[in-house]
Amino acid sequence: MSTPAKKAANLTVRADLLEEARARKINLSHTLEVALAAELKRQREAEWLEQNKEGIAAYGRFVEKHGVFSDRFRNFMRES
Repeated sequence: MSTPAKKAANLTVRADLLEEARARKINLSHTLEVALAAELKRQREAEWLEQNKEGIAAYGRFVEKHGVFSDRFRNFMRES
């Protein structure tokens, strides 16, 4: 699997944070990549939920009315 290409970017950071990060030898590029990937994932998930909220609600109503297919196979939930 190949590593995605990297591209230089100019950005500004609070001076106190930058100084402490450098003092602690924190890899800024890696830290930004990890944080940015997490934020993008969070936003994609939120967008997916928004785009699919009607289908999710419809499925919830269906399950509430009819149950789920596996209900009849869950013996541990049945009373003796």
